[in-house]
Amino acid sequence: MPRLVRPTVHVRLSFVAAMAEFTAEGRGAPYDDGGRTWATEDGFAHFVEDLRGKAREDTPRPEGHVPSTILWWVEDSEYLGRIAIRHRLTRWLLEVGGHLGYDVRPSARRRGHATAMLKEALPIAHAVGIDPALITCDEDNVGSRRVIEANGGVLADQLNDKLRFWVPTFISCAER
Repeated sequence: MPRLVRPTVHVRLSFVAAMAEFTAEGRGAPYDDGGRTWATEDGFAHFVEDLRGKAREDTPRPEGHVPSTILWWVEDSEYLGRIAIRHRLTRWLLEVGGHLGYDVRPSARRRGHATAMLKEALPIAHAVGIDPALITCDEDNVGSRRVIEANGGVLADQLNDKLRFWVPTFISCAER
């Protein structure tokens, strides 16, 4: 059964394969520039430690970046996707990026992974002080909109081509 984990070296080969899938569709995340070091176990271990460090307030980061908890959605040694929980909002995140951003590798899509991954991440977002969470998606991304709404997201508005949803991060035992 898939679960959220902190980035780990144990899924290196699957992660590299997933990044190739994203590249083939013309996508990637800002922290995917580690690709040149993923070929070695030591390089990948350094990349993983860098990702884990992004959650710490004292970690040096580029201007405009905020502390972010990065989690991977894995099953055994298979990397299926990732989610970033941004601990606070900048102006850009408020308008475009939101508190949470996620993606599922192309070969694992349409199996409920995004919905399950977001559900598992919401209590973690709550634990770092986020409630409710802002989550955005492109206006034409029907799949992502369904994922957000399935997790309690309420459409707040649309800014340019982005739909902006507020999603509660705290769910009482009675609501589960």
